[in-house]
Formats: sequence, C-alpha cells, structure tokens
Amino acid sequence: MNYKEALQNDIFKAISSAAKQLNLESYVIGGFVRDLLLQRGDAKDIDIVAIGSGIELAKKVAENLPTQPKVQIFKTYGTAMLRYKDIEVEFVGARKESYAEDSRNPVVENGTLEDDQNRRDFTINALALNLSEASYGELLDPFNGINDLKNGIIRTPLNPDITYSDDPLRMMRAIRFATQLSFKIEAKSLSAISKNSSRIKIITNERIVVELHKILESETPSIGFLLLEKTGLLKHILPELTALKGIDEKEGQRHKDNFYHTLEVVDNIAKHTDNLWLRWAALLHDIGKAPTKRFSKKVGWTFHGHEFEGSKMVYHLFKRLKMPLNDKMKFVQKMVLMSSRPIVLAQDIVTDSAVRRLIFDAGDYVDDLMTLCEADITTKNPKKFNKYHNNFKLVREKIVEVEERDHVRNFQPPVTGEEIMETFNLKPSREIGMIKEAIKEAILEGDIPNEHDAAYALMLQKGKELGLKAKD
Repeated sequence: MNYKEALQNDIFKAISSAAKQLNLESYVIGGFVRDLLLQRGDAKDIDIVAIGSGIELAKKVAENLPTQPKVQIFKTYGTAMLRYKDIEVEFVGARKESYAEDSRNPVVENGTLEDDQNRRDFTINALALNLSEASYGELLDPFNGINDLKNGIIRTPLNPDITYSDDPLRMMRAIRFATQLSFKIEAKSLSAISKNSSRIKIITNERIVVELHKILESETPSIGFLLLEKTGLLKHILPELTALKGIDEKEGQRHKDNFYHTLEVVDNIAKHTDNLWLRWAALLHDIGKAPTKRFSKKVGWTFHGHEFEGSKMVYHLFKRLKMPLNDKMKFVQKMVLMSSRPIVLAQDIVTDSAVRRLIFDAGDYVDDLMTLCEADITTKNPKKFNKYHNNFKLVREKIVEVEERDHVRNFQPPVTGEEIMETFNLKPSREIGMIKEAIKEAILEGDIPNEHDAAYALMLQKGKELGLKAKD
C-alpha cells in the first residue's frame, strides 16, 4: 500500500530531499503513521528514523528549510529535534537495543530499519512510511500492525514478556493506548503485564505520572484504571485507590465498593470537563474512606471525616509521585475536602446562609466543586438520580442569586483591620481579629448586608462589647 498523498506536507519533502543529499534512507514511523491510518486528525509530533545519523539528517533538513529552524541535539540519546511551523520533528538513527535487568535504559547500537521496528513497543507503533524518492509513501508493516489497527488490538512485536521486562514503562503505555483508542490488549500481552507488574518500581514517578495524566485525560478513564488494577500495577502506583476495593458485610449491613464508585465518578466528570486537576480530584475524592471506615450496630458503616483525611492524603500522594506541590495540589486538596458540602445542601432546604458559606469557602472553585458533586451521583435508581440532579440545579441557581446580591466569592471584609485600629486607636491585637470575624459571620449569616456602613455599625457595637472606646 502507498500513502504518498498523506505525505504532501513540505516537511516530508524536505526530509526526503535532505536524506537523498546525504545518501541515507529515511522513514516516518510510529504515532504519525498510526494516527494517519486511524484518521485521528493532524499530528503535531513526527518521528523520523534514518539508516545512519539522525542528527546529521536533522541538520541538513534545517539547512534546506526556508525558515532554517534551530536544531536541538540530544547527544546522549543520539537524537535531534526541530520545530517547523507548528510541527515538532524528532530524528533518530535506526538502532537495536539490549537491556540490563535493573534499568530501562538500553545499550544502543546502530541498526537496520528491521532492528528499529523490532525495538518498538507495539505493532501499531512499528508501522513506517518510506520517504525515499523511489518508494515515497510505501508502508512497511513487518508485524501486521495494520490488522491490529483494524481489529483494535494492542500487541507487542516480539515476546511481550521480554518487551515489558526490558522497559516496564511499556506496560503503562499499553494500558494508556488501550484507554485512548478503546483497544483491547491481546491476552498474552495482558498476562505478561500482570507477570511483570512489580518491575514498574524501576520506572521514575515522573514518567509514570505522564502516562497517568494521559489515561485521566482520555474519554473514558475507567478503562485504564480497571486495567491497572486487574494487572496489579495500580497497587504499586496508587495503593490509596486499591485500598477502596471490596465490600465488607457485618450483621447484614454492607457498604458500596468505593473503588468502582470512584471510577464511575471519574467517567462522569470526564463528560463535563477537560480540567485535568478536577479529574484528579474526582479520582481521589474518596481516598479517605479506607482509613476512616468504621462499623457500629447503631448506624452501620460510617466514614466520618473521610474528606478531611483524604485532603491530607492528597499532599502525601502528590509528594510521593513527584507531582506539583503548588496551587494545583492545593486545588485538588480543596475539592476533596469540600466534596460532600454541596451534597448535604442538595438534600436539605437550601438556605441563603448555607449557600453564602459554600461560596465563601470554595471561592473561585465553586463551579468546579458543583461539577464534582454532580459527577458523584452514581445511583442506578432513576427517581433518586433525577431528584439529586434537580436539587443540584436549584443549588446552582441559588449560588448565582446569592453571589449577585451578596458578593461573598473571594470575600474581603468591608471594614479593614487598619480602619478598626484607627477607629479604636489600637495596635495589632486579638480584638481586631474578633471584630473582623464577627463582621464576616454576620454577613455570611445574612444578619447584615455585605456593605461598608452596616459593617462599620457592627464594628462599633462589637468594639463597645469588648470595652473598646471609639475615637470622637
């Protein structure tokens, strides 16, 4: 088969011409070819294999292009990269690899195209298109990857046991591709992942997190997390999630399986937001349930304080996985901590003061919090499902109404600490905090409007109660 028509972009012509000048063979391989055959839109990353020096080919291509882009060279890996328009092109010389047991970094030697295709992780990523003038666009498919694409199969070119043992990150990649493409992992491959799952420990957390993010960003993240759990990888990566698995029964009372419930919540939220960190919050919203699970004859199973416990666990989990400990982590913590608040509101009569407190505590993230709580409705009872969603709709309407009137999102007290100090001729003291707290509470309770004059009058009253004398 020939795909000459698909290689009309200037960059391919430039590579073909540069390879001819250097008397090299060159091929486009991997993700570009796979996505082209799957008709998955325009690729922004292109991998080029040269039979010879990939670095020399990159330099020659850059020299020939009208924009003469800068070539980044990675000598350690024998690769080079350039950007042309909005496309990132990576060049590598064809190579064969061998691995030591305690490392995923291979010993690399120059090789043929066949060697290079052999070292690829999956048959669907070993497909190559020839860029030489005589065979331009010709498909090279030594492992019948095109059939695996048609049948939706993830399969390794060589023995999966060796493939995954050599580079255990490929186990994560297999599951990630299965999730992104809705493909099935071939039985031998799945069995080899289970067998080698403990070898994931030699992979850096940063590389693991890249794959976790791609799974979480996919249309149906549960596909990936079910496979991670089934193969035994999840207990090495996110034991906080596997701890949620299972249903306990005591005296005829059971609780739901919080692991499968969590995956439903993640799939639900994926339909409504692309925010990766909100998806993380959905994944972690119940992790505090395992350590807080208790049984009593009076009330049955309880998970008291699981939101607070879970928010503390978020920090340790992010730290362990070397994820950012910045505002992104704090956002996830906040979502986990507050994850039950709107649910309580939706079950009761929605009071203005409860909504004001919700807006005050959630700040700019109140909409994200509502999205999380709506995703948390996984009941299979249509009557209950509709009731909860209708109640949440009322809460959302109330949030808009209260916020428009009371402006408590990112609340700043109408009377400042400086004004209190000036009025009562005070130096910094606990009385200032007490007055500010009284004003805040009065506004949140709806006792006074969120306005300066009303807050000032209350300040004078509270000052008097504290035995403070206002300046004349």
